[in-house]
Amino acid sequence: MKVELTGFEGLQVLTPAVYSDERGFFFESYNVERFEKEGLMHKWLQDNQSYSRKGVIRGLHFQKPPHAQAKLVRVLSGRILDVVVDLRSGQPTYGKVFAIELTAENKMQLLIPRGFAHGFSVLSETAEVMYKCDGLYNKSSELGIKYNDPILKIDWQISEAEVIVSEKDQQLPGFVGLETGF
Repeated sequence: MKVELTGFEGLQVLTPAVYSDERGFFFESYNVERFEKEGLMHKWLQDNQSYSRKGVIRGLHFQKPPHAQAKLVRVLSGRILDVVVDLRSGQPTYGKVFAIELTAENKMQLLIPRGFAHGFSVLSETAEVMYKCDGLYNKSSELGIKYNDPILKIDWQISEAEVIVSEKDQQLPGFVGLETGF
């Protein structure tokens, strides 16, 4: 497994060793010993999976402390633009955006530490996304940031005409003045 630093403390891109032959391919998406050897000490408690069509934007979501979650995100089919915003007020990257294309083909995973808002846009006709969480879902601590916040200026790599966002996500507040607890 190759671990790439992103310039955001704790936010890392993981690329597994993939073994291919005439039958197809095999790789370990998670191995506790390999992760611990790299200093990635998470106890994963919940797996989430979504299926979405082109133009869908999910996010930007997070949970406030003490129910914050780290996530390990990967794509099972299709292509997404995975986006995070650093909400940790003491970090030099506070309020900055990191985006990366995750695909079923590149098999990269994004390890997102606690203290980030997370979302993604679907770039392919459909996409299936799976992610591990180190904390359980807690409705009362759930928050988010509106996907088209004018301060963050996120380029979701889809046209505004294609955007499909849930009513719940359309009602999310902007970044300025957001009390996150981080």
